Amino acid sequence: MRVYFLNPPFLPNFVRCGRWQGCSSRSGGLDYPKWLAYATAVVGQSFKDVKLVDAPAKKWDLNKVYEDVKLFHPDILVVDSNFSSLKNDIEITEYLKINVGIDTTIVVGPPVSQFPDEILNHEGVDLVARFEYDFTIKEIAEAILHGKTIEDIKGISYRRNGIIIHNPDRGYTTSKDLDSIPFVSKIYKEHLDIKDYFLSQSLYPEIQIFTGRGCPNRCSFCSWPVTLMGRKYRHRSSENIVDEFEYIKKDLPEVKEVFIEDDSFTIDEKLVLDVCNDLIKRKLNMVWSCNSRATLNYETMKLMKKAGCRLLIVGYESGSNEVLQTIKKGVNKERMIKFTHDAKKAGLLIHGDFIIGMPGEKVETAEQTLQFIKELKPNILQVAVATPLPGTEFYRYVKDNGYITVDDLGDSIDNNGFQRCIVSYPDFSKSDIEFFVDKTLKNYYLTPSFILVAVSNICRKNGLHELKSMFKSAKTFIKYVGRER
Repeated sequence: MRVYFLNPPFLPNFVRCGRWQGCSSRSGGLDYPKWLAYATAVVGQSFKDVKLVDAPAKKWDLNKVYEDVKLFHPDILVVDSNFSSLKNDIEITEYLKINVGIDTTIVVGPPVSQFPDEILNHEGVDLVARFEYDFTIKEIAEAILHGKTIEDIKGISYRRNGIIIHNPDRGYTTSKDLDSIPFVSKIYKEHLDIKDYFLSQSLYPEIQIFTGRGCPNRCSFCSWPVTLMGRKYRHRSSENIVDEFEYIKKDLPEVKEVFIEDDSFTIDEKLVLDVCNDLIKRKLNMVWSCNSRATLNYETMKLMKKAGCRLLIVGYESGSNEVLQTIKKGVNKERMIKFTHDAKKAGLLIHGDFIIGMPGEKVETAEQTLQFIKELKPNILQVAVATPLPGTEFYRYVKDNGYITVDDLGDSIDNNGFQRCIVSYPDFSKSDIEFFVDKTLKNYYLTPSFILVAVSNICRKNGLHELKSMFKSAKTFIKYVGRER
């Protein structure tokens, strides 16, 4: 049984597996194909002939992918998808099935849980694996190998005699399941080139891993909990997590930083403390960073710093308590201010994420966000256009009220893959949202005050690497601000 996992070609530096929206990074960054890599790890436990190909990272076009797939000639082709690239991804799946002659094609990714019927209406797609799909793909491959029916495999949809059938949903992975999956860093080493991947906030080269899945928070705009991995948080054991750090240090010594990609790593304070204490006990002296809510206490952040943590990515989202309440963020400005003060006191860098254009946004709240950013002074800033993704409460709201301006989410990105606004409110239009996104970014990065922030970033341990990342990001950012709307 030969299984080929494909992150299909699309636009340059297109991040298909981002939690927010499939788009090209303004900083020139490129994520690992994380979910495909974990599925490759699971399927690889049962089958030797598995291959993971990341076409955007390799800069492969469809012809190059075709030649490689033809050479490997898989029994099963698994293709990743995203809402903004879905049309492209289906077309590539169909092309490869027809021209290579693949028995079974499977499309995976967030759109599959929302639009299984629409995807399966395309003849080139044989099955879709809804929500988490690592163990689902393994079961499909085993069933096909042994000539068994797929009727009892949960979490899949497929056609039979022209009729689309939806098997019951699969239960989400457990903590025990997550501990059983081989380290994704081993998959990266075997199938990918880690130097192809770059995160603007991380030291280069970096590695992205998950220590857990699921997010219990109710942010109205967040896609992964409702389209892929669920809300119940489950995590690997602290020993298993630190074992992977140790593996990376030994077998991937060129890695400068490990990024913990979880939405919820810092929610379980005991896990954070256990991981930090074990990292210190084993004297690994590794640099790492993670996503965090703005609720961590100072003592925990101080221990994280001691254990090698360098930076926190924090979803502040807005400088308006009114907007924060509307989007169910669960944290107010006052708590965010204290958190930021404590993080800086602990010696941690802050990558602040904000969104312009959420429900309740108006000129006054957008200005409040701009002023809030000036007050917080994050080391790195990201400002996103509010993009409604199917399955989220935000999407239902703009759809029901007629505030979404397109029918095809492929129109949520421009020809370069950069975000394009697709929401317009009566009191805060599409052009208002785009104006404030650009204004906020320019007021942060293109003013003399950023010089002080930049200097403070590079006057640290690993300062040379900080400087290199800054210059690499600047090239794409200049292209972004110079584009035409």
